[in-house]
Amino acid sequence: MRPVFFGPPQVPVMQPPAPYVEHQSAKKVKNDVNVHKATVRLEADDLNPGHHLVSFVFDALFDGSFTIIFFAKEESNCTIVPDLPEAFPPIKVPFKKGTAQKFLQAPGTGTDLGFFSLDDLSKPSPEEVYPLVISAETVISPSSVSEEPFVHKQITQACLEKTNDGSFKVKVMKQILWIEGDRYELHELYGIDNSTTQGNAALGLEDTGDKECVICLTEPKNTAVMPCRHLCLCSDCAKELRFQSNKCPICRQPIAELLEIKVESSDEQH
Repeated sequence: MRPVFFGPPQVPVMQPPAPYVEHQSAKKVKNDVNVHKATVRLEADDLNPGHHLVSFVFDALFDGSFTIIFFAKEESNCTIVPDLPEAFPPIKVPFKKGTAQKFLQAPGTGTDLGFFSLDDLSKPSPEEVYPLVISAETVISPSSVSEEPFVHKQITQACLEKTNDGSFKVKVMKQILWIEGDRYELHELYGIDNSTTQGNAALGLEDTGDKECVICLTEPKNTAVMPCRHLCLCSDCAKELRFQSNKCPICRQPIAELLEIKVESSDEQH
């Protein structure tokens, strides 16, 4: 009888554990005024043919002022400096608190953009000079007499594209917050529900209509995959994801962190 050789014993291959993904909770920053970036427009100035007026919809929790500047850049402490102050002096306009208000630059104060090439208007310069900057500012009284007033800002930086009919389309590139001496850059988180806008002037959130986690389909979404922000899920599924993969299942970009966000319902805010 011949001996039967079965070979070396089979050792199960262990898959290496997925790299650890940090789980953080978001810090809530309450913005005093929010320019709805999808509503920013350039409208024809009827009193000055060939000139354009800036318009947009905004929410404000306090009174304040808008400063409209063509060709300007951001410097330290979110200070906006015009690049061509003589040709395009800043236009400052006060506003009152309220929601869903429309801002329209006064007729006769429009800007002629015909002096610039379409290339200059369509992108920021290497020095980060943007063709259109809207600075919304409120001044908050301090709780103590000895303290300085707080200046809060939202800065909207945009480029301009000329359409086939000769009008200009505004493309917002960036929105920045300056709150109590700290700078924040706004990003939209698609899929996180925020059912109310009144009382929270800007949270940088956009509701896509589906409130349930895309994994379990039962629990509410409250955690975003960063930095790509392609996936929003519940906290329990996010914990499981941390130990299974370190890549976004949609774009396959490495996940740097999971950002948990407290989402308030309308019942909690009233």
